[in-house]
Amino acid sequence: MTKNALVTGGAGYCGSLLVPQLLAEGYNVTVYDLLYFGDSFLPKDNPRLKVVPGDIRDVAKLTSVLQNQDVVLSLACISNDASFELDESLSTTINLDAFEPMVVAAKKAGVKRFVYASSSSVYGVSDKPNVTEDHPLVPLTLYNRYKGECEPLLLEHTDDRFVGVIFRPATVCGYAPRLRLDLSVNILTNHAVTNNKITVFGGSQLRPNLHVQDYADLCKLLLVAPTEKIANQIFNCGYQNMSIMEIAHMVKKVVEQEFPQKAPIDIVTTPTDDNRSYHINSDKIKKTLGFAPKHTIEEAVRDLCRAFRDGKIPNSFSDDRFYNVRTLKKLKAA
Repeated sequence: MTKNALVTGGAGYCGSLLVPQLLAEGYNVTVYDLLYFGDSFLPKDNPRLKVVPGDIRDVAKLTSVLQNQDVVLSLACISNDASFELDESLSTTINLDAFEPMVVAAKKAGVKRFVYASSSSVYGVSDKPNVTEDHPLVPLTLYNRYKGECEPLLLEHTDDRFVGVIFRPATVCGYAPRLRLDLSVNILTNHAVTNNKITVFGGSQLRPNLHVQDYADLCKLLLVAPTEKIANQIFNCGYQNMSIMEIAHMVKKVVEQEFPQKAPIDIVTTPTDDNRSYHINSDKIKKTLGFAPKHTIEEAVRDLCRAFRDGKIPNSFSDDRFYNVRTLKKLKAA
């Protein structure tokens, strides 16, 4: 039987890669999104895709869209910490206040499974060699804090007929149709390709990463995994735990291979107040579901290099659509 899937935030960075793959797997997909970045990259000619411009704070509209949905993938949020500096109330109302009413509405509508994308940044700073899911949450920013606070709000409402599962992905990287160039690996690659120079902010911070394709594969798995294995569970998901400086040197190596004419690429360091540093452990999801990320950071950088070469990332510094904060400022989002 064909399943109906609602993806909130489906026109975002991760959603833009995931949604076409859900369609390819036979789902009827409804994307519910504010469309701050448009939807031209979604396959709107597919009859099984419905794109609904909407705000998760609009409970009445969301409730109507939730009717007849089997599963919900909750990806919608004001992403990245800097976005919060624009308008704290925008972020608070979308990332926290709207969450529980959405969960309640989904349950009332008969949704059977609710998958929530949290974040591994909920751990803040930790010097533990392996941060597992039971590690205390020590959020450094409101973005991290709200992600952590939404998790128990979902679990308060789950039962045998309304299954909830939470995943905490590492920082996502790599090419997707709605590209972000404000995430660590993507930032460094853009600097290397466009400026022949990589600026590293800090450098010693450990930052786990996850290829955007692995993120999509994880979402697809959580939609079909056996209920008894995922109900009320929280899963870390990251691949390579590298320091920012290690990532910079890897980016330098790959970009010099992909664009020999740009060598040598310089690496310069500058201080930062972004001290998030943690080494996440993803053994639980491997043991429970057999899931292990397959795509390396190096692959993510090569994918981005190919996209640059193919002309898919024009004006990579000046075009606001690659940058969440700049787009929200431009739109005066509220």
